[in-house]
Amino acid sequence: MSTTQQPAVTTPPASGPRRTDGRTARRPLVLRLLARPEVGVLLGALAVLVFFLIAAPTVRQGSSMATVLYQASTIGIMALPVALLMIGGEFDLSSGVSVITSALTASMLSYQLTVNVWTGIVVALILSLAIGAFNGWMVVRTGLPSFLVTLGTFLILQGANLAITKHVTGNVATDDISDMDGFEQARAVFASSFDVGGVQVKITVVWWLVFAAIATWVLLRTKYGNWIFAVGGNKDSARAVGVPVTFTKITLFMTVGFGAWFVGMHNLFSFNTVQSGEGVGQELIYIAAAVIGGCLLTGGYGSAIGTVFGAFMFGMVNQGIVYAGWNADWFKAFLGVMLLGATLVNLWVRRTATRR
Repeated sequence: MSTTQQPAVTTPPASGPRRTDGRTARRPLVLRLLARPEVGVLLGALAVLVFFLIAAPTVRQGSSMATVLYQASTIGIMALPVALLMIGGEFDLSSGVSVITSALTASMLSYQLTVNVWTGIVVALILSLAIGAFNGWMVVRTGLPSFLVTLGTFLILQGANLAITKHVTGNVATDDISDMDGFEQARAVFASSFDVGGVQVKITVVWWLVFAAIATWVLLRTKYGNWIFAVGGNKDSARAVGVPVTFTKITLFMTVGFGAWFVGMHNLFSFNTVQSGEGVGQELIYIAAAVIGGCLLTGGYGSAIGTVFGAFMFGMVNQGIVYAGWNADWFKAFLGVMLLGATLVNLWVRRTATRR
C-alpha cells in the first residue's frame, strides 16, 4: 500500500493596498503637525498680524514693527523660562516683582556704595538665582503647590521692594546711575540699539531670539529637556525611572530667576532709575504668553517656539491698539479674549492631533 504525496499549495499574496493595524499606521502629516504645541499659536499670531496690518496701516512701517518686536522681546525673554517651568509642572507668581527686585538691588548697591555698576549687576544676579532656588527648594521640600509658595514670595518681595527703597533712598524710586563707572558698557549689553536698514532695533530682540534658540535646543536635544517633560507629566513616574526631580525643579525656578535678572537689568539701563512699586501683574502676562504659546497648565506639554509666538501676539496687540488709534483701556479686554481663544484653539488642536 503506497501513499501519494500531494504538492504543497501556496496562496498567492493578495493584491491591493497593505492593511495595517491602527496602532502602527503612520498618521497623516497634517495630524503630526497639529500635534506640535506651536502650530495653533502660529496661526493665531499670523491672524493678529494680518488684522493689524489692515486695521492700522502704521504697523506696516519698519519703525513700528521694530517697536512691536521690542515690546514682544521684553515679555518674551521672561516668558521663556516661565514656559520651561510650566512644562515642568510648576508656576512662579513672583516673576514680575522679581524683575524689579533685581533692578533695585543693582541700582541701590552701585549708587550707595559708589562702586562700578557691574558689581551691582553681579550681586543682583546672585540674589535673583537665590530667590529662584528658594522657591524651588520650598516647593520640593514642603510639597506645597508652587502657586502658594510663589504667592508668598511675591508678597514678600513686593513689600520689601517698597520698604527698603524708601529706607535707603528716601523715595519710592532709585537714584540716577547714568554717570557711574561701567554704565555705558552695561547699557550696550542690556539696553542698546542697532541700525537695520535705517530702523533702530533694540538689542533685546536679539537676546530674545538667542534665548529662544537655546531653550528650544535644551527641550528637544538634551537629557535635561527630557527631564523637564518627565517631571511635568508625572513626577513620581519620572523619579521611578531615575530622573532627578529635585534638581530639575529647583534649576527651573533658578532659570526664572535668571530671566528676572536680565529683564531687570534692561529696565535699569534703559531708564537709569527704577520705580519700586512696578512689576505687579507682569507675572500674569508672562504666564499668559506661555499658555497662548501652547503650554498646558497641568505641565508636561509646550514649546519655546510657541512661547515666542505668544509673546509676539502680546507685543502686536499692545502696540497695534495704539497705532490703530483705539482706546488703550481695551488692551486688557482684548488680551483676555486672545487668551481664552488661544486656549480653546490649543485644546482643539490637541484633540484633533490625538484623534485616530
